[in-house]
Amino acid sequence: MTNSLKKTLFIGLLLTVLFLVAGLVMPKWLLFLSTMALSHGLVSLGIVLLMRVGVVSFGQGFVFALGGYASAMAANHLGITDAFLMVFVGGGAAVLCALPFAPLLSRYRGIFFAMLTLAISMVLYGILVKTEALGGSDGFNVSRPTLLGQSISSEQSNWVLYSVAVLVVGVLATLARIYVDSVRGLVSLAIRENELRVEYLGASVSQAVATNYLLASFMGGVGGALTLMSLGHIEPNFSYWTTSGEFVFVAILAGHHSMLAVFVGSFVVEVVRSFSNLYFPNTWQLAMGLFLLVVIRFLPLGLGSLWINRKNKKTTRPKGDQS
Repeated sequence: MTNSLKKTLFIGLLLTVLFLVAGLVMPKWLLFLSTMALSHGLVSLGIVLLMRVGVVSFGQGFVFALGGYASAMAANHLGITDAFLMVFVGGGAAVLCALPFAPLLSRYRGIFFAMLTLAISMVLYGILVKTEALGGSDGFNVSRPTLLGQSISSEQSNWVLYSVAVLVVGVLATLARIYVDSVRGLVSLAIRENELRVEYLGASVSQAVATNYLLASFMGGVGGALTLMSLGHIEPNFSYWTTSGEFVFVAILAGHHSMLAVFVGSFVVEVVRSFSNLYFPNTWQLAMGLFLLVVIRFLPLGLGSLWINRKNKKTTRPKGDQS
């Protein structure tokens, strides 16, 4: 095990423990808000993986909705109510449904990739709205999940679901960090810069894009399952284009340098939306739009560049420079 891998595992474990401890002192409203930020941030993290290979998906609502609906149907019809099982049912269903599209999407770049993913998401939205067995446009409710065979009381539900989200997101974010630091992850960055040279070196560009898309699909499905358990309700808007747009918004806000920045950006979005809807109804999009303009102007590489650039400066400073 290399020092870099040990450091990544240590930081992932440390942050997971810190978030779990912080949840013990959070009020219920903040626990719910944080859970939503974690689950939505996980979907945006999948988009960040795609950004590293040079494409952006405007249709992550597709896998987000699939994960939510799959876990909801597993709970209502198959009796699978354990929170961790529901999470992996959602992620697995999203990957299985995204698998046929991966070879097709891997051939396209730029606006073509973005519009194809958006079209797939909107087709699913249309199907969900017209399917009465799935609740139509109103969706349907899901009972509170269980945890390791134990029922969750209403008083403890916010903290338990938050803890589940922290554990799941902590593991997946750490694995994502390991992946992007691996040879295959670095090849993704090379593809974004020059596909032709990567092909000359013997790597498959299409396979790399397809792999990142499937990883993003799994994260999107898991995020949908976590969101479903927090809300207790699923509806077709999970697949609507505005939902996908919010995930892209967070990914741009965070940048592709840091995994933590994605969840910081997601939390900022959730806080602004919550307080704007409370005090200034229907204006949160304006507030977030202005914030994004400021970030793009002064931090074009995203929020993650705040500490990534600082760390790079420390590592590249000459030994004799004591300033």
